[in-house]
Amino acid sequence: MVSARPFQAVVRNPLYLQVAERIREAILSGGLPPGDALPPERELAVQFGVSRASIREALRALQAQGLVEGKGKALVARAASGLLSEALTHVVRLRLASLEDLVELRCVLESAALERAARRGAPGLLDAARRALEEMCRPDVTVEAFHEADVRFHIELVAASGNRAMHLVMLAVRDAMARHLLESLRAAGPGMLRRLADEHAALLDAVERGDAEGVSQRLREHIQGFYEGTVTPDAAERR
Repeated sequence: MVSARPFQAVVRNPLYLQVAERIREAILSGGLPPGDALPPERELAVQFGVSRASIREALRALQAQGLVEGKGKALVARAASGLLSEALTHVVRLRLASLEDLVELRCVLESAALERAARRGAPGLLDAARRALEEMCRPDVTVEAFHEADVRFHIELVAASGNRAMHLVMLAVRDAMARHLLESLRAAGPGMLRRLADEHAALLDAVERGDAEGVSQRLREHIQGFYEGTVTPDAAERR
């Protein structure tokens, strides 16, 4: 009686997939940091000992995975936050989760980060957030400039937590929600911009005073109050 074979046949991946896997590992391990340019096709072909056609196929595969971006010779490794934000955007547009789900995720994530920042007590890390707040408070600020400063303000507060994972996920969540935020700000009017700037000032003050519990409550009221007033069921359904 012949026993069942204990081994599976060896899979020989095409050369371009082997090249793609090595470049992928270099990006994910930090050997090729986000924003760094990849060597030219000719140089990569020499390094890997394969044809330029194999290199081109490998780069196409990496672009399809979102790990490499750019055109022609200007290919660079992509930041992980971009991959996360794309994934979250697809989740919402495929209706696997709603915009309201993202709002709730953001509340949980950012309130935890701001509590941590408040307990950490590192005032020098809040300088960038204060500059963003000053931009929002300018009497002649445009909606677009307010939006950019708003995003930067929240990202800097989360960064002040010192938790890089929280910062990375926050970047992705904010990117996934950015279009709705800008559309809502454009429709809201000057009164809403002033109210949001005041709420931002209160958030920054709470972090600076080390009020971990207070900043968490303020953050939830700030985010939920804004989105409850701007997200309609129809609008959420379209996204």
